[in-house]
Amino acid sequence: MRYLPLALAVTVLLSACQPDTRSPATSNMTTAASTLPASALEEATVLDLQRKMSAGTLTSHALVQAYLDRIAAIDSAGPHLNAVIERNPDALKEADRLDGERKAGKVRGPLHGIPVLLKDNIDAFPMVNSAGSLALANHHPKNDAYLVRKLRAAGAVILGKTNLSEWANFRSTHSSSGWSGRGGQTKNPYVLDRSPCGSSAGTGSAIAANLATVGIGTETDGSIICPAAVAGLVGIKPTVGLISRDGIIPISFSQDTAGPMTRSVADAAALLTALDGPDTSDAASNERPTRAPIDYISHLNAEALKGARIGVVRKLMGFEPATDAVMEQAIAALKAAGATVVDAQIPTLGQWDDAESEVLKYEFKPGLNTYLARNATPIHSLAELIAYNQQHANTEMPHFAQELFEQSQAKGALNETAYINARDKTRRLAGPEGIDAALKAQQLDALVAPAMTTAWPIDLAHGDKFIGAGYGPAAAARYPSLTVPMGQVQGLPVGIVFMGTAWSEPRLIELGYAFEQATHARKPPQFLPTVVQPDRN
Repeated sequence: MRYLPLALAVTVLLSACQPDTRSPATSNMTTAASTLPASALEEATVLDLQRKMSAGTLTSHALVQAYLDRIAAIDSAGPHLNAVIERNPDALKEADRLDGERKAGKVRGPLHGIPVLLKDNIDAFPMVNSAGSLALANHHPKNDAYLVRKLRAAGAVILGKTNLSEWANFRSTHSSSGWSGRGGQTKNPYVLDRSPCGSSAGTGSAIAANLATVGIGTETDGSIICPAAVAGLVGIKPTVGLISRDGIIPISFSQDTAGPMTRSVADAAALLTALDGPDTSDAASNERPTRAPIDYISHLNAEALKGARIGVVRKLMGFEPATDAVMEQAIAALKAAGATVVDAQIPTLGQWDDAESEVLKYEFKPGLNTYLARNATPIHSLAELIAYNQQHANTEMPHFAQELFEQSQAKGALNETAYINARDKTRRLAGPEGIDAALKAQQLDALVAPAMTTAWPIDLAHGDKFIGAGYGPAAAARYPSLTVPMGQVQGLPVGIVFMGTAWSEPRLIELGYAFEQATHARKPPQFLPTVVQPDRN
């Protein structure tokens, strides 16, 4: 397999900083900017890049061009990750405008001039929003999602859209994570024949491979935490209502949320700060304890584990011995950093699974139909979508079917007793009687578990070989979770997930940052073709 090595691929930044006939604006770059080191993109943080732009040794234009060239070298060619489904044709123009603002003395904040990739279920003009489906391949929303408006207001450059598990992995129980009819199969940059996991697969693989500074994923149950963990990333699944869902193609208004996917906790905190804020169009915003946005950057405390009480949910372990061994090392690191670590029990663990499944099936149809009706899309309802897939089975269903679509279509209205009971049961058992009960029983700051097992081989014929994860309670409870890299197993990253009560993002960021600073476990991907399967017995 031939591809551009990581160090060589990064040298595209040098050419991007030289006068370039592709864009007249490039000729305005300073001499200092043209001497940017070839390693500038590899693991570059928001703070690193802001320092360079503030010093005049880098422009947003140069940065955007370098990422675009890197996408061409690594994603479209080379290892062919297939993570970026579309590039923003206006990205360089956006960068030029922000460079002009900086030159005039206006800097909007930490994200000023920073390139961001968005999952392809988020409205962002002028790009397509397709959920990976060929049925929406020509759907160009006229307006940005609320979170995209906030990103632009914060000075971010929308670099493009990432591939995803089609319809956010809510089409079939036999799907392959990271496959969509429109985008094909995304690869894991650490080991190319392994799953990128979860529906935010493209964002995970792209950010891990340094194709943008930061990215946005969405989660209903695991679709931020899972791809972040198997791609050696930090992922934050916020409390439902912290980030607006306006302009996001939905699965469940009970559990859907967007969130940051980054290479460091500091970058995740900067991104979450920009995204945080109430939105009157999203009813979940009304549940916020305060209307004021929070500065999550101020919670980057490397000493936060001192005196903290952490509960290990061992019933969320035992799926893979090699991952459990790394988790034991992480527990030792938590203790060494000053935390008291005890075994904890979520008393209701697993008791809400069937109810949660019912909630998602009930909510998908009305949520999707509402989105389609508001956006003048080519497909107008779930029923039409099912028919489209049947008519285009060769391209839309070559590997797996649409049984979840059909089960959702068969569900009744949201005033049915079966739905109301399932919704209330899920929230109660996972939240107050689950996570909250576990935290209260031993006065804990957070619960931890392995976020995921290692990534499994991609298998389009049979689907994902999912065997266990630790993120489920927080997703069902609508509470926050945060994954941080904790090590590797035969070149495959594994992460630890921190879970807390509703609106506890500041504390989780403190704990996750302290753990990250104590361990520095993230390693960049090496684009290995394959590895020996880790022991799962």
